[in-house]
Formats: sequence, structure tokens, C-alpha cells
Amino acid sequence: MAASLLRLHFHDCFVNGCDGSVLLDGSDGEKFAAPNLNSARGFEVIDAIKSAVESACPAVVSCADILTIAARDSVLLSGGPSWKVLLGRRDGLVSNQTGANLSLPSPFESLDAIIAKFAAVGLNTTDVVALSAHLHIFSQHRWPTIGLSRCAFFSNRLSNFSGTGGPDSTLNSSLIPDLQAACPASGDGNNTVALDVNSRDLFDNHYFVNLVNGRGILLSDQSLFSSDLAVSTTKNIAQLYSNNSAVFFGDFVNSMIKMGVLVP
Repeated sequence: MAASLLRLHFHDCFVNGCDGSVLLDGSDGEKFAAPNLNSARGFEVIDAIKSAVESACPAVVSCADILTIAARDSVLLSGGPSWKVLLGRRDGLVSNQTGANLSLPSPFESLDAIIAKFAAVGLNTTDVVALSAHLHIFSQHRWPTIGLSRCAFFSNRLSNFSGTGGPDSTLNSSLIPDLQAACPASGDGNNTVALDVNSRDLFDNHYFVNLVNGRGILLSDQSLFSSDLAVSTTKNIAQLYSNNSAVFFGDFVNSMIKMGVLVP
């Protein structure tokens, strides 16, 4: 559940700050916004943790803090770094479905749009790259270093991309036969593929190695390295992370701490 729990934390913090509001039920809640509907998972895990915490220490620890700690531990238990989580978040009583629909980045958005959404909550370009595992909120239980994506979110790259008559030229051609087999044109788009076939269950820097080699499955992933805008914004950072996992881990921790203290 590591990828799912990380994703819940991101989706919580990006809408009204880190207040646990993504957990609230109700048809007008964030849980049922387009970025989360039928794809956000892990609610029952957080519920179980909260129940255990309440039994030991009632009315002290917020759901928002539990989400934040669970995200940190998901990274650690998947082979990534650890960090000290600042505590004291208060749980919100109101969910914001409209905010979730508008504020969470999409796998279909351009790099400039994604950068703008990060800037709107006080996060910079380095945060965009370091937290790129969070970005594409429509993919099924996704975290690029440890996760899957539904075919519907990248199959447009496999043939007649943007009317060219062929696949996306920024996609490594060696991937195309296997992706086409996994995602047939006659399918409903719900099949899933690993976002990092060489490191599916590990939190590491191989995601960035893939981008350098044109093996980013989602276009908005690959745009961090291959788009025109990337040349002046994100390409050098992605290149650095591909060569130096220690730098990536350090920046990732700093970005997670920044995101984790966003407030309403």
C-alpha cells in the first residue's frame, strides 16, 4: 500500500493544506473528486491506524498527522530515506471537492501548468522534480518509483501521437511493443503496467534514469526531461537525480517536509 498512502498524503496537503480532509466522507468530499474517484486507496489502512492510536492515546493524534507519518514510513519501508515528521496538525471539518478538481496536477497537463500548481501552494521547481512521484493523480495507486498506471493515461503515446501517424518520439521505441501488447487499442484502458519495470517495488532514483533514457511511461513524467520548457527548468535537476541518488533523497526529504506543513 506504500504508493497509495503516499498519494493520499499528497492529495490531502495540496487541497486546503494537510488537514486530513481527503478522508472525509460525503458525496461532495475530496474523496469523490475526479482525481480520487475509483483510484484513491488506503482509507481503511488509515482508519485502522487511527483506531489503534485512539485506543492507546485517545483524542490526541490527528488523522492529518497519521497520514503524514504513514507517508514517511511508506518511503522508508520501500527502501527510501527517513526524516523527522513535525507534528501538531489539526484535522479539518470541511472537505473541498472543487479544490481537489482544480488544484491537483493531472497526467495530461503540460509542464508549465504543473509548475504553476506547485507554485500556487508555495513549492518551487526543485520540489516539482523531487516530488514528481506525486504528480499524476489520475493514475491508479501511483508513485513512479513504486507504482502502476492505467493504460488510459498513456495509450495516446503508442500510436498516431498528436496526429503524427506514429508513436510519441520521446518514448523509447524499445518499450512500445510491450506497452501496445499490454494496452490493446480495443481495450477499455483499465489494464495496468508498472511505471518502473526495473524497480517496481523500491523507492530509488531509477525513475529519473528512465526519464534520461526516454522510458517515462506518462508524457507528463517524460516532459520533466524531454519537453522544450524542461531545458530551462527541470531537465538539469532530473539529470542530476539520475546520477546521484543521495542528492535526490536529500531534496525529496526537504520537499516532503515543505509539503507536509502546508496549512489551510
